[in-house]
Amino acid sequence: MATDTATSRTESTLDANWQAGVVAGAVAAAVMGAMMVVQMRPVLEVAIPSMYTLMGGTAGFTIHVAHGAVLGVAFAGLAGVVDLDSTPKSLGLGVGYGVVLWVVLAVLVMPVWLSAVGSPANPPLPNVSTTSLVGHVVYGAVLGLAYPAVERIF
Repeated sequence: MATDTATSRTESTLDANWQAGVVAGAVAAAVMGAMMVVQMRPVLEVAIPSMYTLMGGTAGFTIHVAHGAVLGVAFAGLAGVVDLDSTPKSLGLGVGYGVVLWVVLAVLVMPVWLSAVGSPANPPLPNVSTTSLVGHVVYGAVLGLAYPAVERIF
């Protein structure tokens, strides 16, 4: 007597979510990085690379894009929790996310980190900069717009 066993397979979108987060986060960080080249070059050339005891604009830009990609994955996780169903909602979440990143990472964490490694570009704590705020809002806006588009590709 023969028996057949039926199995079902459920496709997961979890891979697509984090992959879209990496790509959208890297694109958003590159856009913000281009703004920084014009508006905040010392941050890219000294502050960001010195967090890792490195030097130079190439290292700073590369690290900045890598940070943006990792933070894009966190955004993808957040987007999954709040169940975004439209690009405008993703844009709004992205802008809010950018502001939160600015407060936590640029205003608070970065000055402490730079002080801990003895960076020559050690800003005051808190490090409140409207130029940095605008950059982080742009990062969040680009991330929020790019994420749903990239997610559809994966």
